[in-house]
Amino acid sequence: MQHYDSKDSKFGRNLRKGAPDDFAKFVEWDQQVFAEEGHELSKKTRELIAIGVAATTQCPHCIEIHSRAAAKAGATEAELSEAVMVAMAMRAGGAMTHGWMAMKYFQDENDTGQSEQ
Repeated sequence: MQHYDSKDSKFGRNLRKGAPDDFAKFVEWDQQVFAEEGHELSKKTRELIAIGVAATTQCPHCIEIHSRAAAKAGATEAELSEAVMVAMAMRAGGAMTHGWMAMKYFQDENDTGQSEQ
């Protein structure tokens, strides 16, 4: 079975049927966030942010949808590349700071274990 297929969005109707009110509110909210007008940030900027978030959350549907929308909003390949690079840096930074936590808990366990002996 293939993990990602752009046609999987058809299963959204199952979500809509199972939770119609919540689904409708999500769609309305999502449409508002990405509407052309009524925002301080341009549509292009919001789409580039979405690409960065989609890259870090690894959502293939989001990557497809927002990459296409960014192109329609006038983003360049260089801007898209920079958005991805920012996401990569943030993901690496997150891995590093979580590594700090791992070291802290490891050291804490060693310190605690030694004091109990």
